Amino acid sequence: MKTHFPAWPDVAPQLIATAAGREPADTVIKGGIWVNVHTRELLPDHDIAIRDGRIAFCGPDASHCIGETTKIIEANGRYIMPGLCDGHMHIESGMLTVSRFTEAVISHGTTTMFVDPHEVANVLGMDGVRHMHDEALAQPINVFVQMPSCAPSAPGLETTGTELGPEDVAEAMGWPNIIGLGEMMNFPGVIHGDPKMLGEIAATQRAGKTVGGHYASPDLGPDFAAYVAGGPADDHEGTCEADAIARVRQGMRSMMRLGSAWYDVETQITAVTEKGLDPRNFILCTDDSHSGTLVNDGHMNRVVRHAIECGCDPVVALQMATINTATHFGLERDIGSVTPGRRADIILTSDLKTLPIELVMARGEIVAENGKNTVDPTAYAWPADTRQTVHLGKTLGAEDFDITAPEGAKTVTARVIGVVENQAPTKALTAKLSVENGRVAGDPAQDVCQIALVERHRATGGVTNGFVSGFNYTGQMAMASTVAHDSHHMIVVGTDRENMALAANRLGDVGGGICVFKDGVEIAMVELPIAGLMSDRPAQEVAKAADCMVAAMADCGCTVNNAYMQHSLLALVVIPELRISDLGLVDVVKFEMTPLLID
Repeated sequence: MKTHFPAWPDVAPQLIATAAGREPADTVIKGGIWVNVHTRELLPDHDIAIRDGRIAFCGPDASHCIGETTKIIEANGRYIMPGLCDGHMHIESGMLTVSRFTEAVISHGTTTMFVDPHEVANVLGMDGVRHMHDEALAQPINVFVQMPSCAPSAPGLETTGTELGPEDVAEAMGWPNIIGLGEMMNFPGVIHGDPKMLGEIAATQRAGKTVGGHYASPDLGPDFAAYVAGGPADDHEGTCEADAIARVRQGMRSMMRLGSAWYDVETQITAVTEKGLDPRNFILCTDDSHSGTLVNDGHMNRVVRHAIECGCDPVVALQMATINTATHFGLERDIGSVTPGRRADIILTSDLKTLPIELVMARGEIVAENGKNTVDPTAYAWPADTRQTVHLGKTLGAEDFDITAPEGAKTVTARVIGVVENQAPTKALTAKLSVENGRVAGDPAQDVCQIALVERHRATGGVTNGFVSGFNYTGQMAMASTVAHDSHHMIVVGTDRENMALAANRLGDVGGGICVFKDGVEIAMVELPIAGLMSDRPAQEVAKAADCMVAAMADCGCTVNNAYMQHSLLALVVIPELRISDLGLVDVVKFEMTPLLID
């Protein structure tokens, strides 16, 4: 396993000798337009000399750096720009292991990722984080790991497979590839001075590392001020221009995300394009991208293109996906720009607006060309115990999904989780529902179907039932998934209790994933055997299965864009307004449990 890339001081003598012309470069890129993200300049007819994986020289003529063994890459007037950085993301959302995710994004020009493995942490604890850390360290591109901060994300409102605390954070800060603390989702804990949350932040700050933020509330008053005062240095939960402005005014970095289901760039980037705020305090990220998006649409190149389409100057957009990110994590002297001493993470492209990724270099080596990888990421052997994580405790039946009405009731008023298309927040709705044989039934006419959270970490056999609206499901169907942020029990959504039981038991049999049942028959399956979250199959295979899953959801009547991502977040008890957990229905405005039936 590769665990060390030489630091700048390690190779400074060689870089100096090459820049001065005393020793030859390993590679010289000739005749390109140098995209300088430090000065926001486009400098034509420039050369870049590379030695020992780092940049030695940038200038109009690098002929003095060329020797007999120097490899020449002709830019032919193309743009020479830094490799792209994803400032906040979760590998597990791609349904892939680190190596398979890396394999999927290299050809899109991503050369650096800052990953928060809090999904696997909620299932496997520190062992899971260590596996992610070690696999990340072995990759041909830069994959820095943030230590997960919140397992559980909302103590008292959910039960995770394991719990982490300040001692775990302090330990992880000594690992070689830990770059900081993952998103601090328990913002009420920070606001109210919870010792555990403040202890994790303190351990990170004392290690001189960056604290990731997550403030999922529209309240920009004293609570927001208290959260910022607690130490989080960035936030990606903004959804409007006012959110972005508030964060940067308080000294945070505003991370604007375009994931598979989160479209928060267009509504926030006007802070730069119209209000004229300093763009160096804004960062682009993906947060959550599933495998289908990676294979079919791209990764950070997709986000940069989108920002440009939203009116952002191309070089400014590139700054938001390169140097801004590097600076935020204290790595400006190592990555994020094409300048001397930095890692030679470089893209050649013929157009800065449409951004075709024609050649990708990482640490001085060509890793992709014309959409095809030229290296194989290092595979990692996840042990057997990480593939045995779905413990239902019993075979579930239709009766486990019963919602019992008060005795004698003909109708009830129930709380309903309302899905909001293309956004992470939900709505707290109510619906008047009929009672049949003592059970409360969903109502297709109101687009209300059942949701259940099935406990899968401790084999309790527990099932929490509720209602959800927004998927437009029809007929007799069910969809089940062991990807259920953040506690990652099993979420089952369906119009029929028998199909819900079939779907849940099927995932128990295969060890995790996503499946869709219609009329008692399985019509789609994505197997995710590692922690019930990830596959070590190639991204194209997983994407194909995921595409079939999306088609199966549509076959059941679903019309929501990227509905699977919405499905996977229905148990995320840190984003308003209403969610479900293994303990019941959660009001995420008040951060308290709330009854399903109102009357």
